[in-house]
Amino acid sequence: MPVRIASFLSAGLALFLTTATAQAADGATPPALPTADISVEASRPAPNDQFRAQVYYETTETSPAELARKVNSVVAQALQTSRNYPAVKVRTGGNMTYPVYGKNVRNIEAWRMRSTLLLEANDSAALSELLGKLQQSMVIGGLNAAPSAETWKKIEEQAIVDALTAFEARAKLVAASLNKKWKIKHVSVNTGGIQQKSIMPLARSASMMAAEAVPAPIEAGDSSVSVSVNGQIELLE
Repeated sequence: MPVRIASFLSAGLALFLTTATAQAADGATPPALPTADISVEASRPAPNDQFRAQVYYETTETSPAELARKVNSVVAQALQTSRNYPAVKVRTGGNMTYPVYGKNVRNIEAWRMRSTLLLEANDSAALSELLGKLQQSMVIGGLNAAPSAETWKKIEEQAIVDALTAFEARAKLVAASLNKKWKIKHVSVNTGGIQQKSIMPLARSASMMAAEAVPAPIEAGDSSVSVSVNGQIELLE
């Protein structure tokens, strides 16, 4: 009797294992669904509402001490003028000093020094007026505009919605054209970084300026915020 029970149990276990193995094999190889790859892009204009400028003073003197005194005096006056424009952030960008050699490239005939100030503002009118005054003694080395981080984020989020809406519309179009239903298999959203746009006006030194300072022209314009969406959909019966 114990032998019979063991044989019955062995047979039942073998049948269970065979059935489970067959089911596992069926589940491991489901029929592959047809897929479609979809790529779309959306863009929106973002106003350039943040401005960065560089101004510098550069001169040459035979005496290093006189050179430093002259440069520091001009920079100090520029910083004093900038305090009247609280909407503009101003900080020093560093100094560079290097020798000026004679024809035989052995003897140092003089020393040249450049000192730079960095300006940043969201108020283009205030920055323009300040640059106009600083140009009496300094030179504009560069002027860039770009959307502020807050503006960029806001416009980028709107562009993401546009791109995802376009992805859905494209998926519906593809599926409907093939008389299929669909579902998303995977999707990725790709965005870019903030790009600085150069809008530097004509750089003019003190010798080129009129007696009365005039505001430097600033045309901000817009930057394009682009978002791309790539993904794959499965086509269903």
